[in-house]
Amino acid sequence: MAEQDGMAEQDRPARLQLSGISKQFPGCLANDQVDLALAPGEIHALLGENGAGKSTLVKIIYGVLRADSGEIHWDGQPVSIASPSQARRMGIAMVFQHFSLFESMTVAENIALGLDHGPDLDRLAAQVGEVGRRYGLTLEPERVVHDLSVGERQRVEIVRCLMQNPRLLIMDEPTSVLTPGEAESLFKTLRQLADEGCTILYISHKLQEIRTLCDRATVMRAGRIVATCDPRHETAHDLARLMIGEDFSRASKTAGGTRGAARLQVRGLSMAAAAMHGTPITHIEFEVAAGEILAIAGVAGNGQNTLLAALSGEQLCASAGDIRIEGQDAGDLGPRRRRRLGLAFVPEERLGHGAVPEMSLADNALLTGYERQDLLSRGSIMFSRTRDYAQRIVQSFQVVSGGVGSHAGSLSGGNLQKFIIGRELLQKPKVLVVAHPTWGVDAGAAAAIHTALLDLAGQGTAILIVSQDLDELLQISDRIAVLSDGRLSECMLTAEADIGRIGLLMGGHGRSEGDVNDAGGERRAAQT
Repeated sequence: MAEQDGMAEQDRPARLQLSGISKQFPGCLANDQVDLALAPGEIHALLGENGAGKSTLVKIIYGVLRADSGEIHWDGQPVSIASPSQARRMGIAMVFQHFSLFESMTVAENIALGLDHGPDLDRLAAQVGEVGRRYGLTLEPERVVHDLSVGERQRVEIVRCLMQNPRLLIMDEPTSVLTPGEAESLFKTLRQLADEGCTILYISHKLQEIRTLCDRATVMRAGRIVATCDPRHETAHDLARLMIGEDFSRASKTAGGTRGAARLQVRGLSMAAAAMHGTPITHIEFEVAAGEILAIAGVAGNGQNTLLAALSGEQLCASAGDIRIEGQDAGDLGPRRRRRLGLAFVPEERLGHGAVPEMSLADNALLTGYERQDLLSRGSIMFSRTRDYAQRIVQSFQVVSGGVGSHAGSLSGGNLQKFIIGRELLQKPKVLVVAHPTWGVDAGAAAAIHTALLDLAGQGTAILIVSQDLDELLQISDRIAVLSDGRLSECMLTAEADIGRIGLLMGGHGRSEGDVNDAGGERRAAQT
């Protein structure tokens, strides 16, 4: 119910007031005298480049970190937020960019851990189902988290917060792995919460959704507040320029590029799901030529994990000929031997799969680059060369960090994504398979990553991108196909693709019998 306190809007105390908040880490002033006021019932965007200090600030609000100096007022009263449990008792809930879930536990058990007074699990499972249906975020409470896709894990985080009936809801990149339909359902929920008096602090690099959803926007740069505006009256480009401090250009695919011979070929690939509740893939056929970017769109949970595991070599194929790299059968080869053939791989999950959180950036660079970058000599690590390689990644992709000795887990999500992308691209692979290349990165960094991918394709690399960010895929790909329920549609030339039909295919509709893995149609498209 909307708040009825009889006070004029301008006379109400701020729901949350930050004054002079500063936080220093070794070699990095993350927050520098930050002032921020959030009103009851507003949806307030917090914008900034990767490393601008947004995540540090919201962790202070949620009690994960303590500020070195400054004051926090809640409903006009000074407070000290010592822990997340205290924040939850005050009415503060948060959806983190990196998932805070226990992979060996079920959905219901993870949600129960986030509730200070969780009900009986059977009753909780019924509540989870009810909340999921109400908000269009369907979950199966009995499923184990390690079997869920990235998109499904995000749903768990969101539902867990919504069950706390928060007065301040902090959302850090909540739509990064949601479909447009799921995102719109979320926006509807957030608007309803705001109408009822809940304050929303919203962090996202999707500037168009900021313009659509938010009432106000505060922009951070290098740990400081540099601007406040009404995003509804700004263009997405203007918002990006405020974040970056200078102008920039979006990358775009040049039509009419020359395609070479096929470097990655997938023929009749069928595979059981990598996880118990995953989606198997059936008779997948496509090829990617030298100098080409092929995009595979699709809603999370439709077989992407299985396909990526098959392509990377983490799950071996039934037949060696199911996958060919540079003309050689590779379906029965593991990841290391596929990399020797020229494959590089960027997984969808950054922490734990793309990088080891407890290891330094230099050591993480070594993990996949030791052969193609000659980082070993007679079985010994060449530490100086490894550090130089990691430093090249940091400099080339403008990774904000405390140096190459910093643990990967200490980086913001966007900066870690830039590091992983850079690590693979600088190896100059012959074939690059990348999932969600710009997940959680700011507009400027996304443009830089797109440019780097296009440059790599221009040098002859065959690139396969698996993502559900349709705008991104349409911007930089030569051809596009849709993965739905483990089956791949016919590939289409991106320049001629019917966006409405792609959307229907992503939703599991609009597929005719001839669309799915039509080998003849695929080969005709590949020869166009």
